[in-house]
Order: sequence, then structure tokens, then C-alpha cells
Amino acid sequence: MTSAEDLDTLCINTIRTLCIDAVQKANSGHPGTPMAMAPVVYTLWQRFLSYNPEDPIWPNRDRFVLSAGHASTLLYSMLHLAGVKAVDTKYEILGRLAVTLEDLKRFRQLDSRCPGHPEYGWTTGVETTTGPLGQGFATSVGMAIAGDWLASRYNRPGFPVFNYRVYSLGGDGCMMEGVSSEAASLAGHLRLSNLCWIYDSNRITIEGSTDLAFSEDVAARFLGYGWNVLRVSDANDLERLSRAFETARRTSDRPTLIIVDSHIGHGAPTKHDSSAAHGEPLGVEEARAAKQFYGWRYEEEFFVPDSVRGHIHDNFGERALLEYTVYQSMLSDYRREYPDLCAEVDLMLERDLPEDWDHALPKFPRDDKGIASRDASAQVMNEIANRVPWLLSGSADLAPSTKTRLAFEDAGDFSASNRAGRNLHFGVREHAMAAILNGLALSKIRPIGSTFLIFSDYARPALRLSALMDVPVIYIFTHDSSGLGEDGPTHQPVEQLASLRAIPGLLTVRPADANEVVEAWRLIMQLQHEPVALILSRQALPTLNREIFASAAGLARGAYVLSDAADGEPQIILLASGSEVSLCVEAQANLLASGIRARVVSIPCWELFEQQSSEYRERVLPAAVTRRIAVEQASTLGWERYIGLSGRIIGMRTFGASAPIKALQEKFEFRPEHIIATALELLESVAQI
Repeated sequence: MTSAEDLDTLCINTIRTLCIDAVQKANSGHPGTPMAMAPVVYTLWQRFLSYNPEDPIWPNRDRFVLSAGHASTLLYSMLHLAGVKAVDTKYEILGRLAVTLEDLKRFRQLDSRCPGHPEYGWTTGVETTTGPLGQGFATSVGMAIAGDWLASRYNRPGFPVFNYRVYSLGGDGCMMEGVSSEAASLAGHLRLSNLCWIYDSNRITIEGSTDLAFSEDVAARFLGYGWNVLRVSDANDLERLSRAFETARRTSDRPTLIIVDSHIGHGAPTKHDSSAAHGEPLGVEEARAAKQFYGWRYEEEFFVPDSVRGHIHDNFGERALLEYTVYQSMLSDYRREYPDLCAEVDLMLERDLPEDWDHALPKFPRDDKGIASRDASAQVMNEIANRVPWLLSGSADLAPSTKTRLAFEDAGDFSASNRAGRNLHFGVREHAMAAILNGLALSKIRPIGSTFLIFSDYARPALRLSALMDVPVIYIFTHDSSGLGEDGPTHQPVEQLASLRAIPGLLTVRPADANEVVEAWRLIMQLQHEPVALILSRQALPTLNREIFASAAGLARGAYVLSDAADGEPQIILLASGSEVSLCVEAQANLLASGIRARVVSIPCWELFEQQSSEYRERVLPAAVTRRIAVEQASTLGWERYIGLSGRIIGMRTFGASAPIKALQEKFEFRPEHIIATALELLESVAQI
């Protein structure tokens, strides 16, 4: 064994022992995969990954995604040994390491930079939050799509501004999850050659051998998807690993799957291979035995030999610096030759907008017949996309219904033969779509993804991660109520609005008319961190006369007084979102004609309203006015916070039914007459008290 090979082995065993010590000190975590995959990650970073630890947010860096998020110590140890610098929320590089030894010693402890699973935005070097298995794999597909789209738009001859590669490591659990299958199928169809997945095939899960529930031929499956499939039979064989990575890098017509055969803990003796080394700390005695097996002769915990830091710096560090220096020189020339393109890239990377992005947003005149909010949204979205080139739109096979196709000249379709297209086609893959949208957003593209509101359930795991990561994905959910009609209860959303509102950090916006749609888009495009669920109707909604009613700009505050009694002192307040606002407006007119002072409050976004000052919320919903009615074609859950104990909710307490929309509105009593009757009953009952 040469001295270089000795150093490679020492580096790998340093990674392993750091992982063992971190898990053991926390008395919590998963040491098995880090022990087994340390040679794989070391080889990738040391010999292939294009990544500058001094500038870890370099836009053209290669991405490494740990889909097997339970192996987080593997990533943390590599970030520490590679000397990756920390970056703050303002994209400023700090003088400290992203992961220090002290951070590793506090693995899984409160406020540690080494949480149990990797968290984007918390630990620099973590490209996406992972933990739910398969999510990292699927998100990496979005990063790969972004890389190809960015290259198509911004690269010029001699100027490869974007040519990064995406690597993702996952295990048997990731392969079992359906989201990874959805994403892999699409990646193969799109022939994403900048994508490489590494499959740790150790045939062990928490319950035991994968023979219990998983016996498929993964290689054959991925060949069927159109992937290049390679196999490395020994995870410790650095030269075979290197050949596999080199082959993946040379492959130009398809993504690559590298299947790496390993054993949990990779040869280190443990009493319980299926659990102790996978989902539990080894214990003091087994940790000592594992270190002895690796030939580790250092007694000190969390020990890093100086030669390890030097060897990684001399290889990974020097190579990274050289690649980065060459790139920066090229970028300087590019900036001189293509200043307009550079200006676009700068805005995109800062999540900023061109000056005139909202210059031509439409203003919709009064129209009693109105327009479906999905159709109004299509007009607004296309106007914006004409001025924001990095706004891309896609759908889970429903663009003709969700009205989310970018229809202007040269928008085009992103495909294996056209990387410049701005319309994405996800197929009937809602879950993968949401994860891919996360990957696009993490690459600083502004993505739109759409489906029917009922199918938000299929997208929910990745949608939740959008909120957890604070990435501004735009979700458009149409067909937002029983107004869907004849398709029946399987397609009519009831509980979805309440469940979306329950996700911290997600803005759920349900506009009442076309002009609220305009203001919703004005709000959405300026968001830099919050994902949005834009909830839109299939049926036409009356366009309100804004010369009589309050400006739709009130949407930006979440709720506003749309129409008030003449003296501004209401006896009763009618609250609604979306299609039900116009019902309240009609009911108000009848109540006012009867001498009853009713106020109508449009409340398109609860989350924004909750962010307003207590004074503003009091002006909209005065505490003294306890007679309140909330109207929404959805579950009543949550409206109690706005109507109080003495209020009423006209909503859905059952699933829907299959019938024409007018019959459904009659059956479920979404009519002005029912609102009026409820208001009179409420006023009478309170008066009697």
C-alpha cells in the first residue's frame, strides 16, 4: 500500500470514527450507513466534486444531496474535513467553518449545526433538507433540470457559466419510496446526463433484511427508465468507485445510477447488524471494537490527525481552488461580453426582480358574470413571465385545466431535445413534481407547479419541505371546491384548505375575484422565502366594481374590509374567501336594504392577516362585534378563531356529491338566501340573550 493509499484509508476511517463518536455521544442516530459509505463520499469529494469550500454558494458548484438523511453525520464530517465555510442568510461568507468539531460533538442537540437530519438554511453545505426517504433523490432531479435550463439560457460559446453536476446518495429505503420512482422515471425520460444517483445497496432496513418486503431488480428497473447503470461490488474499492464516477461524468445522453454493494457498518463487528448499526448507537464496547477493526489507534474521541486535513486540502482543496479560479476568470470575461445576461443572472441569484416586472399587470373591469380565477391567473402569470425569464411553469398533466401553460412566443416545452423550454411536463406525478419544484427553487429558478386542489394530498410531503426550507415555490391548486360539480366527492376538496393552512410557513391564498388574483401575484412574486399555495376556481367569479368596493390591494394584508355599512359600525360581519365572497356581497345588499348594518370582510390569506398589527386586525374585526358568519366551501375547521363562540360557519361538514354545480350549491346551502337567514337567526338569538 502506497503512502497515498495509507492516507486515503486514514481519511476514510477519520470520517467513520467521527460519525461513530457523534452518534455515541448523542446516544441517538444511525452510524451504519456513514460507516459503510464513507469511502464512497470521500472518493466523490476528494477526486471529482467541483466545489469551493471557501465559496460554498458558488452557483456553478456541483451539488451533493444526501437522500439518506439519517446518515447525516457522514455529510457533517465531510463538510468539517473539507473546510467548508459558513454562509449567513444574506449570502455573506463568514470566517468560521460551517461544521466545527464542537458542532459534531453536539450532534442532535438543541441549536446544534448538526441536527438529526440535514436542514437546508441551517447548516451551510446542506443543499436540501432530507430525512423523509426518497425526497433527496427526487429533489436532485429538479436541480439537474435547473442546471440544463440555466446552461441553455445563459451559456455561450466558450462561456460555460452553468455546467454543474448533481450527485445524490440514497439507500434501500429511498428506492422503496414511490417518489424516487416517479422522479427517476421522469429523469430518464428527460435524459438528464448531469445527474448521478449512488445507491447504497446494503439490503438492510430498520425491520431487518430487505428480503422481508423488497426483492425487485433495481438495476433492471433503472435500465427500463433509460438510465446508465453501473455496479461497484465493494464500497471500499476506491479505484472502482473512481472509474464509476468517471464513467458517469463522461455519459452524455442519460442519467447514471451507481449501485454500490455494501454491508451495514461495512465489516465492523456489531451485535445487531439490522438495528444497532443502522438505527441505534453502537454502544461503548461495540464502538471500541469498530475502531479496532478499522485499525484506529487514537484514544481521543473526535480525533482528526493533521495529515488528514492536509491530504484533503492538498487534493480536494487545491483542485477546487484551481477550478474556481479558472471559472471566475471566465466569468469576468463573460460579464464584459454579455452584460445583459449577467444582469439577469444576478437578479435571479438574489431572488430579485426586473424593474418593470409588474408594469403590464391587467386591471379587470366590473363584470357580474365574471371570470374564473384560474383564467385570470393565466393572464397575469403570462404577463409576469414575459418579464421574468427564470419563471418556469409546469403541471402534473393538468395544464389545460389549471391554465398554467406559458403561452407567449418562444416559451416552449422543456424536453430531452429542448432544454430552453419554460413549460415543464411532470406527467401524473404530483409528489415528484413538488420535490422537483423544490430542486428548481433551491437552484434559484422560480418554479410554478399545478394540479387540482384535491391532489395537493399527493404533493404534501414535498410541499411541507418547501415550507420547512423557506423556498419560494409557487403551487397553483385549481378546482377549489364542490363547484367542481359532476366529478363528485373523490375530486371535490373539503379538508384540503384547512390542512394547507396548518403548515407553518406556507401562505395559502384564495382570491375572491380577478383583481384579487392580480394582487395575489403581485404579492407572490416579491416573496423570497415563503412558498405559496394559490387556490383558484374553475367556475366564473363576479368581478367586483372596485370603484364601489375596497381596493383589491388589501389582499396583501391577508384580510380587509371589502364593503361596510354606511356609518362603519356593523351589527354583523360576514367573512369569506374565494368564490363565497360574492355570496356575502349579495347577502349584504339585502341585509342593508332591511336596515341591518352588515360588513363584508374578504380574507384570502389567514397567514398574512395573522402577521398584521393587533390594531389593524381590530379595525377589520372589531372585538365588540361578536355576531359573525364565516362562509367557505370547505371544512369549517379553523374558522372558530375569527367568528368566536357565538358566531356561525356555513361550510362543509361532509364530503361532496356528484351533481351539477347549482344543485350542489342548493344542497350544501351556499346561497345568499341561506346567509341572510343565518344572519337574521343570529341577530335574533343574540338579541334575546
